[in-house]
Amino acid sequence: MPTLGACVATGSAGTRLPMTAQALSPTLSDDELTLLDAYWRAANYLSVGQIYLLDNPLLREPLSADHVKPRLLGHWGTTPGLNLIYAHLNRIIRERDADVIYITGPGHGGPGLVANAYLEGTYSEVYSNISEDTDGLRKLFRQFSFPGGIPSHVAAETPGSIHEGGELGYALVHAYGAAFDNPELVVACVIGDGEAETGPLAASWHSNKFLNPVTDGAVLPILHLNGYKIANPTVLSRIPQEELESLLFGYGYRPITVAGDDPANVHQQLATAFDEAFDQIAAIQRAARLDGESGRPLWPMVVLRTPKGWTGPRTVDGKKVEGTWRSHQVPLSQTHTNPEHRAQLEDWLRSYRPEELFDDDGALRPHLRALAPQGPRRMSANPHANGGQLLKDLDLPPFTDYAVTVDEPASESAEATRVLGTFLRDVIVRNADRFRLMGPDETASNRLSTTLEATDKVWLGELDPDDENLGPEGRVMEVLSEHLCQGWLEGYLLSGRHGLFNCYEAFVHIVDSMLNQHAKWLSSSRELSWRRPIASLNYLLTSHVWRQDHNGASHQDPGFIDHVANKRPEVVRVYLPPDANTLLSVADHCLRSRHYVNVIVAGKQPALTYLSMDEAIAHCARGLGIWEWASSSTGREPDVVLACAGDIPTLETVAAADILRRELPELAVRVINVVDIMRLQPDTEHPHGMSDHEFDSLFTADKPVIFAYHGYPWLIHRLTYRRTNHANLHVRGFKERGTTTTPFDMVMLNDLDRFHLVLDVIDRVPGLANRAAVLRQRMIDARLAARSYTREHGEDDPAISDWTWDPAYQGPSLSQDTRSERDR
Repeated sequence: MPTLGACVATGSAGTRLPMTAQALSPTLSDDELTLLDAYWRAANYLSVGQIYLLDNPLLREPLSADHVKPRLLGHWGTTPGLNLIYAHLNRIIRERDADVIYITGPGHGGPGLVANAYLEGTYSEVYSNISEDTDGLRKLFRQFSFPGGIPSHVAAETPGSIHEGGELGYALVHAYGAAFDNPELVVACVIGDGEAETGPLAASWHSNKFLNPVTDGAVLPILHLNGYKIANPTVLSRIPQEELESLLFGYGYRPITVAGDDPANVHQQLATAFDEAFDQIAAIQRAARLDGESGRPLWPMVVLRTPKGWTGPRTVDGKKVEGTWRSHQVPLSQTHTNPEHRAQLEDWLRSYRPEELFDDDGALRPHLRALAPQGPRRMSANPHANGGQLLKDLDLPPFTDYAVTVDEPASESAEATRVLGTFLRDVIVRNADRFRLMGPDETASNRLSTTLEATDKVWLGELDPDDENLGPEGRVMEVLSEHLCQGWLEGYLLSGRHGLFNCYEAFVHIVDSMLNQHAKWLSSSRELSWRRPIASLNYLLTSHVWRQDHNGASHQDPGFIDHVANKRPEVVRVYLPPDANTLLSVADHCLRSRHYVNVIVAGKQPALTYLSMDEAIAHCARGLGIWEWASSSTGREPDVVLACAGDIPTLETVAAADILRRELPELAVRVINVVDIMRLQPDTEHPHGMSDHEFDSLFTADKPVIFAYHGYPWLIHRLTYRRTNHANLHVRGFKERGTTTTPFDMVMLNDLDRFHLVLDVIDRVPGLANRAAVLRQRMIDARLAARSYTREHGEDDPAISDWTWDPAYQGPSLSQDTRSERDR
């Protein structure tokens, strides 16, 4: 007789109410159990067939070497458990008309999810060549982990998937992201016990503290304890049951335990557990939505203990396999060359009795097909797992309404992200069901606190009198885990909504690997006609390297841009708006975009503004351009190009141009600002790239180019190495010279300051070194004086920190004799 594990519930006052284990009558009738088990056998058969078979998909003849793949790839150990859970969730969906999607942390159980999508008919609908017959089965098996076929993980190619699971740790956080603002959705999330050992997953349990039972859906975590990873036991499978349940209760869950290795008994237990869990979910939501019950509920979850590699070979070559780590990947590894292994494989496949499951034509028998839900209720066809089907455009206010007035360039200051915060506040107001702002406890620090005028930060825990801006219906989500911020947003986007992730630039590296996985997903799904484009993953990186002078070296790292630039060009974009108006224009563009990873790097401190809104829109549309007001080469061929990307490099470049126009008025200087650094690549390499002709017309084919860049200098070299004039390109950027100091001392430490840029010009413009020797010496002295000032006063010289551009200064007019001398 099945039992529920010891568990506790929470009453309306938050007290713990003990619920003792109790015996339950069987949930499934004998006929229901028989059918459910047959469906499970069918999924297991198709899973094994995908790993092993090239031909003879229904064993209509004895298995030969030609029927078996020569190279075996895939993971069996977790697959039967995933298939078991899937079959039982189908029963829940059918009986309750439930809206459910399925996320698998053990994504390497890919053959199981492909098998279930095929059994439901979805696979043949999206891949018409994989028909529901013997030939379709042959193709289904052949393509799996085979050249030209599909990956072995639950990739974008798998219908119903929003989570690959190749890299472990993100299943539960993706599940919660999908559940936010989806009040009727239940996200069933299988967490492998190996995955449960990862840091991101350990933090993900706390996502239930941010789930509002009134406006959000539900997540049903299913901790699948099969005992082993690739070669070792798992931690949670080896701790006492009481300790495990206490741990899960401490996370805020009511665990329901199912355990065993007898299929009939486990079927009954799991059916009972799922009924109990879905009843509890319904009761929680009913109490919150209809009865007005407040507070954080104790959500149900399931703990499922079954053998690893269940129903597979028990022993191979005299060694135990089922229930051990040896079943993790391919239990029988030599089936192509070893007749004994091949015979054992045939026995394994026949143990599922395929003749009972599939008819003479190879189609699933109708009485089993009837066990699957219909239409969009199928988990493999649920539109929430193909979020572009549900995606609605954001209702964006005109970003031009938030413009900063710029009467003269580089004469007034604004905090760019504070200006953006006002725009985002109104984006939230207009899109209360489809936009969220994520950040690791940094909304205020990153100058986005204006958003809190319109919404709270999500909080379902206890409140103290001194708390501010906390509430269950907030649209801002803060938690001190970049993994959760990224994972929530990914799940939110993949299920059809929009958002933005703001983060300190140095610490966004924490999600480097998550960015990898999402970018790969976007690249793969672009090639699938049935996958609809989703909203872009938008990063706002601020508190950046050049203004982390107060926090020191630990907070100084601009390398996320390099990481993003390595991804496939069709899905990545990087923007470095130099001021508030360009930031507004870039943000509006990114929020409207689809299927990209957009990285925006912008400062939060008061900084000079350069462009009016109309100028900013034009400049951002171009991606880069000549700033005539800062240049002294209008109507002339430049002697040198000063290029810049990023707000602080732009400041130093414009200040250097100011020195040059005053000290070397005969020098023709062209100033180019770059907003979209992907524009620097050839148009053959990136959709935003420029032709060589266009690049040469801007940067010249033979003149020195001094490029002041926000990040590590070598990225600019990498983007431009094929250009005609690359040999004359000299890039200044971050050189890992950082400490706790002043803002200007930071740029001096990395030779990015205005004085050093002037030195670079003097050293690289032919013939200038001798004529400008005195100026060169003055620039060296100015650097020494600036450093001395900071050491004495603890701040930058006001002549530097308060510098602005003087538009009235035109410089001395050049006589014909002076021009002729210069030209000579």
